[in-house]
Amino acid sequence: MDFTLSPEIEDYRQRVRQFVDHNILPLEQDAASFDAHENIREDLLSSVRQQAKEAGLWAFQLPKAYGGLDVGVVGMAALYEEMNRSIFGPACFNAAAPDDGNMMLLAKQGTEAQKARWMMPIVEGKVRSSFVMTEPHPGSGSDPAGMMLTRAEKRGDKWVINGHKWFITGAEGAKHFILIARTSDHPRKGLTAFMFHADQPGWHIQRRIPIMGPEEHGGHCELIFDGLEIDDADRLMAVGDGLKATQIRLGTARLTHCMRWLGLAKRSMEIANDYVSNRQAFGSPLGQRESVQHAMGKIAMDIQVGRLLVMNAAWKLDQGDFARKEVSMAKIAVADTLHNAVDTAIQLNGARGYSKDTVLEWIYRYARQAKLVDGASEVHKMVLSGFYNAEGNDFWRWGL
Repeated sequence: MDFTLSPEIEDYRQRVRQFVDHNILPLEQDAASFDAHENIREDLLSSVRQQAKEAGLWAFQLPKAYGGLDVGVVGMAALYEEMNRSIFGPACFNAAAPDDGNMMLLAKQGTEAQKARWMMPIVEGKVRSSFVMTEPHPGSGSDPAGMMLTRAEKRGDKWVINGHKWFITGAEGAKHFILIARTSDHPRKGLTAFMFHADQPGWHIQRRIPIMGPEEHGGHCELIFDGLEIDDADRLMAVGDGLKATQIRLGTARLTHCMRWLGLAKRSMEIANDYVSNRQAFGSPLGQRESVQHAMGKIAMDIQVGRLLVMNAAWKLDQGDFARKEVSMAKIAVADTLHNAVDTAIQLNGARGYSKDTVLEWIYRYARQAKLVDGASEVHKMVLSGFYNAEGNDFWRWGL
């Protein structure tokens, strides 16, 4: 593939960079910009989102017919990386999880009526959404098809949901939900996807789970379903297509995580480079020390390796391939790179990096989840082992 960005995507990338530099990064310097959960304050977010819309930089990932920019997955990789040089970036451009993946799934699989009701309010920034799949032990985690316990039973033209979910990102404050529940015991066709509104009775948030790092808006919540009724018209895709819906959503969504993490890794390098270029020790800048150069050079290389893996997976997704192998490789590598980049940046900044005078400590706590979310690194390594066992030397074939 040719890694040169098209003139249109390069123009968008430059505009996103300028917008982040001028409109978002300054907000990070003011403690008053943060809410109680260490994300951008809601009133500020609304203001910056309006500015992004007016600048024509909104919902990069969606077709133009739905108010997006239709840049393709390769274009998303370039733009998501730029926007997440700021810790606030994804929310400001309406490209943050879980809304991001939910909009893409609905755009691909929803009926026109479902898109109008469930997707467009998210696209327009009027509501936020959540994807409800993960369950506490002994329920589903990385193996939803085999372990999901939340059930949906058909009663007339409605489905009645009972079950228990947790670590549901963005649930507090979300209005639109996509729920995966068991509708049969079929090993591959036993799950079905549904949509429901926060105001519907029959479910509640048990708690917002305290976590190590800063949180997305709406946190990570534990949910109880005790008789939630969902109209059959609000079923997404066919009965039994819940696993397929999950795979469609998570394929690209996993890669968008990697795109965003590369932006945070680059930001960490920027902060470190600025410091070691100016900080004097023993008569010369830290950046002239060989040990510092080795550390910076290694992270710079790792970021580029991650970008190449992401772009390869993005290109395959744009060609219509599922790119499962390529997405797993990117997920493992970029999660490690983000953690190593910010850890190195903190080390080079010394006490300053460990303090809240920079966003490095924020990124460091956030980075630890990268090896867990959307499939732990160990699960993705199992996926790659399965591909290698099936393909042998063809694991490394060229092309699709």
